[in-house]
Amino acid sequence: MGYDTARFTCSVDEELLCAICKSVLEDPLQAPACEHAFCAGCIHEWLRHQQICPVDRRGLTPHELKQVPRILKNLLSKLTVKCENERHGCDGVVRLDQLHSHLSQCEHNPKRPVQCNQGCGLVVPFDELSQHNCVRELNNLIQNQNFKQEQLQAQIDEQRQQLNEQKREIQALKEMIRTMRVINLPQALPLLPSNLSQPDHYVNEIHQWLRGLQSARVTRWGGMISTPDAVLQAVIRRALADSGCPPTILNELMENAHERRWPPGLSTLETRQLNRRRYEQYVCRRIPGKQAVVIMACENEHMGESMTLDPGLVMIFAHGIE
Repeated sequence: MGYDTARFTCSVDEELLCAICKSVLEDPLQAPACEHAFCAGCIHEWLRHQQICPVDRRGLTPHELKQVPRILKNLLSKLTVKCENERHGCDGVVRLDQLHSHLSQCEHNPKRPVQCNQGCGLVVPFDELSQHNCVRELNNLIQNQNFKQEQLQAQIDEQRQQLNEQKREIQALKEMIRTMRVINLPQALPLLPSNLSQPDHYVNEIHQWLRGLQSARVTRWGGMISTPDAVLQAVIRRALADSGCPPTILNELMENAHERRWPPGLSTLETRQLNRRRYEQYVCRRIPGKQAVVIMACENEHMGESMTLDPGLVMIFAHGIE
């Protein structure tokens, strides 16, 4: 797998020959103990069948191979060699370390890449240009692209299915957490009537609170504050609490006041711009005295999961609330 010695225009020392193929070393590696040198391709193929040095039969594994000394690399690089395209008309003679660069530019290289000038503009090897068919190659290219697109779509569908399953699991966990909160209501809450179950009381408490809030209309969705600071959130929290917001959902509502918790339809500036008209369909309740609204899931089931959060979310605005 080395370089044929007949191609060299100078004398080649035996130390520069591969002990396996007897040609000039190509990408040389050596055994660590005996320091015998081989072409990388030759020695790896040899070691696939028997893990011993080809010269002195000492044990040798692929992981033990190492680079040859710099002085050996320098001697190899200074050898002058004929271009392998000599039979195609090239009379070039270059140093061995410049051979790859020469081959990539050699005008006699039958495998050099050229651009088709028959209309498709594809790059093909020079020796295949005469058999090149633009229509066939473009059809193959389109089929390959379609196949890749189908694979990508299948991956997207699978990921979407997994995401939907995760959403259902999260929703189930939220329901479980909410139920546990209701069952473990703080002692400070009034005692429930004996004929009223706790979950019913929880739902009734939310609806009673919502009935006490004024309906709101947002006139400037562009004024939405998607990343309110801690001070602003504290002000809105106090207003929510003063409005009679059930303590069991207050914390969760305020956590949902930041875009990091918002559903996909609100999650980025781009999606907010695309969905701005859909926001007019929200049922909004104004947080008293503030440029902010609460959008509860129980009043916005028509918006779908991509536009709502359970139990609800808080939107704070710089202006534009009526």
